[in-house]
Amino acid sequence: MKDFVLIFRLKGISDFRSTPEQMQERMNWLAGIASQNRLTDKGNTLLPFEGSAKTLNSNKEVTDGVYTENKEFVSGYVVVKAETIDEAVEIAKANPIFDQFVGNIEIREVLKRD
Repeated sequence: MKDFVLIFRLKGISDFRSTPEQMQERMNWLAGIASQNRLTDKGNTLLPFEGSAKTLNSNKEVTDGVYTENKEFVSGYVVVKAETIDEAVEIAKANPIFDQFVGNIEIREVLKRD
């Protein structure tokens, strides 16, 4: 099995705050993945608020982030096990984020180094 990171992106900062019911739906989704022994890392939520992010560019200049002009922001991630990227996409499709918010999930294979 390979590891795939599911990167959650939301369209607006207002989507960041979830109701207890929405949080429970996401926890149930994670529990389902874990029960299949496919959850590599439950991930974390990334704060989108002022003072919680900085950007370092190739010139080693540091700027404050998250920017309000961004069309979307990364809100968090999880890492799952799957045989193929298409299988990882199917796991991602079951995430209740699509029922709750406007956004997307980026699915990327993790390169493992020995």
